[in-house]
Amino acid sequence: MLVILDRDGVINRYSGEYICSVEEWLPIASSIEAIARLTQAGHTVAVATNQSGIARGYYDHLILEQMHAQLHRLVQALGGKVDCIAYCPHHPDEDCQCRKPRTGLLEDIRQQLGLKDLSEAVMVGDSLKDLEAGLAAGCKSAALVRTGNGKETERYLRQHPLARVSVWNNLAAFVDHLLSQ
Repeated sequence: MLVILDRDGVINRYSGEYICSVEEWLPIASSIEAIARLTQAGHTVAVATNQSGIARGYYDHLILEQMHAQLHRLVQALGGKVDCIAYCPHHPDEDCQCRKPRTGLLEDIRQQLGLKDLSEAVMVGDSLKDLEAGLAAGCKSAALVRTGNGKETERYLRQHPLARVSVWNNLAAFVDHLLSQ
């Protein structure tokens, strides 16, 4: 199964401020371990992340690639693998097709991995736009984690529920459930 993860708030700590350097990119330890467990169990892991900080001039593509290299190193050190990372560098005003909740990032991941569709994939995120992108792209389901913006998103979903969305304390809890099935 393909598990597509949002980055900020799911894999790394996120307080609402832009993460502009490798030093500011602080992983959630249980998330790194969860990714390793997913890949060790035979699942494919991809990351789909909006990174408008590039368009805003807060950091550049090289800094972002350094953050992602750190993610790869940490996951590999635990015996895991991130198979694909897709990111949107655009400003929200640019009206691009890749910025979540649009589906361009997920389509990019589908193509990079050579998949016919995403009907067996799960999208894991901490915001409504993550969940909406996953469901619109045809993912089997979406999982909301309460880390990052997740608690705020969960409050919204109580008033505006989405079908095929489950809620978990964090990525590790979601992975525990997935691997127990």
